[in-house]
Amino acid sequence: MKKNLSSIMVLLLLLFSWEAKAQSVQVTGQVFDAQSSESLPGVNVLVKGSSSGAVTDIDGKFTIEAESGSTLVFSFIGYSTQEVRYTGQSSLTVSLSSDTKDLQEVIVTGYGTQKRENLTGSIATVSGEKLTDITSPNIGNMLQGKIAGVDVVASTGAPGANPVIRIRGRSSIRSSVTPIWVVDGVIWHDTPILNPNDVESISVLKDAAAAALYGSRGANGVIVVTTKGAKAGTNKLSLNVKNGVSLFNRRGFQVMNSEQLSDLWNQFPNTNAIPGWFDESLRQKDTDWLDIGTQTGQVRDYNLSYSGTTERARLFTAFNYFNETGTVKGDTYERLSARINYDYDINEKLTFKPKLAATYTTNDNARHSIYDMYRNLPWDQPFNEVGEPINTLAPGANWRGRDNRNYLYDLQWNYGNSATFNILSNLDFQYDINEYLSFTSTNNLTYFNDESFSYTDPRSNSGLADNGRMSVGMNKRITRFTNQMLSYTRTFDKHFVNVLAGYEFNDYIFNNVSAQGRGIAAGAQVIDNASEPQAIGGTKNDYAFQSYLLNANYSYENRYSAQASFRRDGASRFGSNNKYGNFFSLSGAWNIHNEAFFNVSSINYLRAKAAYGQVGNTPDSLYPQFELFSLNAQYNGMPAAVASALGNPDLTWEKTAASNFGIELGLFNRIDFAAEYYIKNTTDLLHFVPLPNISGFDGYFDNIGSVINRGLEVTLGADIIKSNGANWRLDFNIGMNRNEITELFENRRQISGNRIIEVGEDIDTWFMRKWVGVNPEDGTPLWERVDPTTGEVTQVGNYNNATLQKVGTSTPNFFGGLTSSFDYKGFYLNANMAFTQGAMVYHSARETFDSDGAYPTYNYMQLQSGWSRWSPENPNATHPQPIFGGNNESNRPSSRFIEDVSFLRIRNITAGYRLPVSVVEKLKLTGLEVFVSGDNLFTFTNFSGLDPEAAIYGDTGSQYPLPRRISVGLNLNF
Repeated sequence: MKKNLSSIMVLLLLLFSWEAKAQSVQVTGQVFDAQSSESLPGVNVLVKGSSSGAVTDIDGKFTIEAESGSTLVFSFIGYSTQEVRYTGQSSLTVSLSSDTKDLQEVIVTGYGTQKRENLTGSIATVSGEKLTDITSPNIGNMLQGKIAGVDVVASTGAPGANPVIRIRGRSSIRSSVTPIWVVDGVIWHDTPILNPNDVESISVLKDAAAAALYGSRGANGVIVVTTKGAKAGTNKLSLNVKNGVSLFNRRGFQVMNSEQLSDLWNQFPNTNAIPGWFDESLRQKDTDWLDIGTQTGQVRDYNLSYSGTTERARLFTAFNYFNETGTVKGDTYERLSARINYDYDINEKLTFKPKLAATYTTNDNARHSIYDMYRNLPWDQPFNEVGEPINTLAPGANWRGRDNRNYLYDLQWNYGNSATFNILSNLDFQYDINEYLSFTSTNNLTYFNDESFSYTDPRSNSGLADNGRMSVGMNKRITRFTNQMLSYTRTFDKHFVNVLAGYEFNDYIFNNVSAQGRGIAAGAQVIDNASEPQAIGGTKNDYAFQSYLLNANYSYENRYSAQASFRRDGASRFGSNNKYGNFFSLSGAWNIHNEAFFNVSSINYLRAKAAYGQVGNTPDSLYPQFELFSLNAQYNGMPAAVASALGNPDLTWEKTAASNFGIELGLFNRIDFAAEYYIKNTTDLLHFVPLPNISGFDGYFDNIGSVINRGLEVTLGADIIKSNGANWRLDFNIGMNRNEITELFENRRQISGNRIIEVGEDIDTWFMRKWVGVNPEDGTPLWERVDPTTGEVTQVGNYNNATLQKVGTSTPNFFGGLTSSFDYKGFYLNANMAFTQGAMVYHSARETFDSDGAYPTYNYMQLQSGWSRWSPENPNATHPQPIFGGNNESNRPSSRFIEDVSFLRIRNITAGYRLPVSVVEKLKLTGLEVFVSGDNLFTFTNFSGLDPEAAIYGDTGSQYPLPRRISVGLNLNF
């Protein structure tokens, strides 16, 4: 009996101890956004395999009962679901990464929003957190490599410069090919001046279905920016501080030092032409002009923002200070900006939504000349014995450089500056007529004022002829925008319907005045100080658009979606015969994964979509319908009118008919894939037709020609790691576009400089003599001649006898980017890169810096790997024999200097750490993050110039390369 009782007691003790081990405990923690470090309210927290759950509060905090060893599942719309194993920690810190393909995510589409699963058009989005990885005052730069089909190229590394953006190729020959920007529902006249930290998200509308509601302004794509607003239940103050240094990116382009240049001169066979001052003593003089003119630049970017809400009000306000000194000396960009976004619920139906934003930008320009840095000889000394810049015009200067110019001498005094003030105000409101019908009023006034000043000192060589001069300019622009829109949204049974109708008006008024005077006292800053007026100028112009728009979205059972859009645009740029144009789109999508017959567990979603529509474009000229006369002439002391352009009252819109076909696929809750194929056929191209001088007019605008673009875009994303607090995601995109001219006036080809416009060819086709190489027998240059009758190809040594022909295009074969995001327990490492392949550019700098002796008193670029100069001992060379004065015009424009600028650039690498909640709370903070970031650290290319990216659309003669930059930063949340 005692034995049995003892056994029972032992069994009870074992059971009690097992229950004690399995007993639930209270687990606390906090959830953050992996990109922004902001706390996430409303996240669902669930103990896997049970019904126990919780939701995070406004600070992202949660409390839940869980057993040690259990798995907690964190899920939130727009974010990837994450599972975390609880092993007895006192507190958990969880970071959720954005799910770029969450079908429930709400996307801003321009005039409204849609769930991703109902989208029928081609729209790509980038969140504000993913934009601000690189350091730039311009949001356009931050899009590079992040969206398939959007080609973003930084054409210069100068502080504050805007990039060139192309969406799905080039649809026009003469008119604008730049996309329009829409900020908080307002169409901007130009690229917006915004603080990137104020941006909540960017949506890029790429096809006609997405952009048709922008009608005549949507042919080149639409970039829709949504600025930040306070989220419900938040009360947060944030401070973001970033400081960095920038380095001039010399890359592979190097000019010769005194030893190398002396060796080159010693190769000249015509020694009788060499100046007498050249001797071996020059090897002892070695000026590094690039070292004199460049510096370590600095970047400072400080942001302070507050967002807070009450029962009725929501406020977001932000202040930014950005300052950048360039890597070329004498170049400083500074910007101050402020923003207030305010929403107030006057009652249950009426919400007042005013916005106010202002920026003040200054640019001080006493920039050292990049061209002179490379051109000047290392044998010339820029300073005298006491450190003063040498005046090359003074007796005894002994300057050897060809242009007899020491730019440092004039730069002691000469400078320029500009200041821009831009303020925009919105007075918006929304009235909910009932639960289905609402009225939204968007009303904007923008004021832009720019002042510039240029000073040339009377002591400078460039000011000698005028005894000094100064010029001033003032530009003022006012734009007004209003949109009045009714929207009806209703879900009933299995149907979803959204219909909107709106009226829109937008106008623009611009005027400027300029004046230049000469004969000034040194240091004068007021134009009235000039003793003699030299030139005066002024301009005034305006335009207006009036539009009516209608859009309908329909969805059935989240399986089938359809959209129809119509817009009627009226523009002041056209005559009465074609004042208005109509634009439309039809599109549909099929969520195959929601079909009853579809049961593939490995596929999360499968969508197909198709769209067709027509959008338009307007001429760059504001008055092409009128005969234009200039009143800037005089005759016998009286004003005189001079004929300028002939009017065309029948001129009409460029029209782009676009088709888009796409498929989207999600696999294994980890992989997202999307592919789209498009065709854009643009007709009635706007073209300025020149007239003979005898007509009295320069020419007139007409609708002539057509262009077609075809392209393929692919996006692939994968969650490589997604477990136990570790997340690693890769996102890859690539875009391919081919354009072809399909019609011109009487199919006549047009030659413009080194380019040709011809039916059947790419718009950006090079047209010049084709380089063959070097004659191995005598080191002279060879070009190609094509017999116009027989087509026979021969080699000629006379440049003028060579045949002009097509030798490539600057349109890339493909372009894209790769983004990597990794985080683990507060540590994160992010990187993004951009690439372009197949673009050919004419490297014009080589005409002077690689001229085979044609410009002997300019410095020369060092030969690239694999290059060599002809000599009797080296007959199979890439370069002709160098001769003082040039070798048979070898440096004249030809395909010799056309180079492939394909590149892969590591745009940014950022590493950081978010401190744990337990540490942050002790500091009375809600978030603390430190990071280090590097921009443009590595560029892989075979291009011989300074910067392959800047060469595509920018200057290839004296490039300002994108700098390498290292920054450190701190983000604080209170």
